[in-house]
Amino acid sequence: MASGRDHGTPAGMSMIYSFLLFLITLSAQQVYKEKLASSEWFTILGGFVSSLLFLFLLTFIGNFQETVQAKTKWAEVIICLTVAMVAASTVHRVCVTTCFLFSALFIYEVNKMSAEPTVEPKEWKKESKKVH
Repeated sequence: MASGRDHGTPAGMSMIYSFLLFLITLSAQQVYKEKLASSEWFTILGGFVSSLLFLFLLTFIGNFQETVQAKTKWAEVIICLTVAMVAASTVHRVCVTTCFLFSALFIYEVNKMSAEPTVEPKEWKKESKKVH
């Protein structure tokens, strides 16, 4: 395993999963873009879906950089946000705004989670049964 963590999904597998989720979400967004642009609520949903693109792409880039021992900077966040907002603009112009707002919430939560110390899972000790 290339990462320094002992639990969870390895960075390489997480990178593949997040890229696949990015492609599937982008494809679904483009297939249903007329429906997403049809009403107010669907337009907000389109912005949320675009912010998921931001999250998946940021996860992909972060895991890629973890496998090559690099550190993710704010430039990668801006690149991911730009890609998500361009994808949102293909649906509706209001999707761009809602994508930005939802992505700002996502990056706030991701930043908050990354600042927390990781807690290693406790290993369960099997108690041996005494035979009487």
